[in-house]
Amino acid sequence: MAPRRKLASATGPMEMSILDLPELALECILEKLPPAGLCRMAAVCSSLREICTSDYLWEKHMRQKWGRLIGPAAQRGWKLHLASAMDSSPVMATNKKKKEKKKSKKKLIGMLSCFLPACCLKTKIEKPNKSSSPDDSIMSLYRALEHGEFWFPAQVYNREHGHLGFMLSCYDAEVSYDCRTDTFLARYPPHGRRTVVIEEGVEWDRLRPPPMDAPPYDLHISNCLNDLQPGDHIEIQWRRNKEFPYGWWYGGIGHLESCDGNRHFCCCHLSDTVVVQFNQYTPGSRWSRAILNRKDHREKGSDTGGFYGGIRKLKSKDEVSKWRQLWPSGVMN
Repeated sequence: MAPRRKLASATGPMEMSILDLPELALECILEKLPPAGLCRMAAVCSSLREICTSDYLWEKHMRQKWGRLIGPAAQRGWKLHLASAMDSSPVMATNKKKKEKKKSKKKLIGMLSCFLPACCLKTKIEKPNKSSSPDDSIMSLYRALEHGEFWFPAQVYNREHGHLGFMLSCYDAEVSYDCRTDTFLARYPPHGRRTVVIEEGVEWDRLRPPPMDAPPYDLHISNCLNDLQPGDHIEIQWRRNKEFPYGWWYGGIGHLESCDGNRHFCCCHLSDTVVVQFNQYTPGSRWSRAILNRKDHREKGSDTGGFYGGIRKLKSKDEVSKWRQLWPSGVMN
């Protein structure tokens, strides 16, 4: 029953429900409730449950808390999560057993029909079972994220607690929210001889949605190579060896050795050779620069220095600013 209270009237007591409010007034009230309040209100009655679980009311909460992280890759992951949950549900398992039993029964009847009259083989027609479909509402996604039930794809800056070997990089992982600490668990894919690595305590500002719609082992096909010139900020794929997934590493485009760096006479952008600089390393370090070919760009490297892959040019000031915030306190060798 909906919440009601009695009002005095000339004809006697009269009951009034919150559902008697105009639709617009009711929506204005419900819009001001936090997620926990909406969940409690949805438990009052079936009418309020239908209203309080609507996507309209949950879109704002999803956008405010999760909008920065839940991109297309996470949305696809959620659909796969729902499909997996549906396949493993007790209802689906029961239906599967019934279908197998029915199939075996039909096979037996088919064999007996060769010897017995049809009147002896009448069977009861079974009504189709109603199977409950998984809840694909925004509220369901929000609650799965809040309770850490959904591991979604994201990228982690400076993985493994800022390990020196991953400084100024961003790696793919599956992450799960821990509401007790307001941080995340990050699960990195296995590579080489390493098993799955799980990192605890990953904070919000170390996460981003994957900017590229590609698996971490695939070479990114760059479409910005002809536009690169000294001073550009970039991210470049790099991996230790070909068993490893790629990570995205922050760098910049530098000048050729034959150029004095004078912007009025610089012709570096006309050359087929591109110099990628990593200024977090000391000049002269083997990690401080890489020479690539913009016309015939493919994975390049060796087992000693690692392998460079695709490049994406950073056009957003926010992206560059984010990398600057992660800049190490000291120069690395």
